[in-house]
Amino acid sequence: MGKLVVSLDGVVIKEVQITKDKTTLGRRPYNDIVIDNLAVSGEHAVLQMAGADVFIEDLNSTNGTYINGKAIKKQLLADNDTVEIGKYKIKFLLNDGGDYEKTMILKPGASAPPNLGLGSSFGALGGAAPVGPASIKVLTGAAAGREVALTKVVTTLGKPGVQVASITKRPTGYVFAHVEGTHRPSVNGIPLTGESIALRSGDLIELAGTQMQFVQG
Repeated sequence: MGKLVVSLDGVVIKEVQITKDKTTLGRRPYNDIVIDNLAVSGEHAVLQMAGADVFIEDLNSTNGTYINGKAIKKQLLADNDTVEIGKYKIKFLLNDGGDYEKTMILKPGASAPPNLGLGSSFGALGGAAPVGPASIKVLTGAAAGREVALTKVVTTLGKPGVQVASITKRPTGYVFAHVEGTHRPSVNGIPLTGESIALRSGDLIELAGTQMQFVQG
């Protein structure tokens, strides 16, 4: 057992627990781990569990799969190995003791989960960054009126398979990033054009048909 921490330019955008014998990775939406980026092939690589071991195999991808800077075809993963696919880095971690919670799911018309299931902490970042407290206030949808403190280093929110984004607490402030989905989320009515954007208090976020406000201080 282990988990994968996906990051881009130092921003953690996804954490996935390895629970299946076979876990696929690629750009197509039917993969277990979807990375919506043109540098990633539709079916890029597969992770296979063999007892306590986890192997990764490149599926003849266009841009290749690298581990710790070296191109591989198939290799056993060791704790703290870094898999590189395009500009994305995927760290393989064993026996991670971090606090683990699910993505905040936004379902129009459905009852809001009690705690909105906010993202998970990433221990390698050294705990909470010295920035002011912040929260997300949900303005529309089933969870309208709820305000949730961003107590984790990384918070993911949205509808898996449809549109997912993350908010990462960094030493310089909070960063909003697009994780997956054909349509990009918007900040203050402007669709996110790059991979990430710094958030300011009062910014309005629209994600998976739900409008939220970022509040800091």
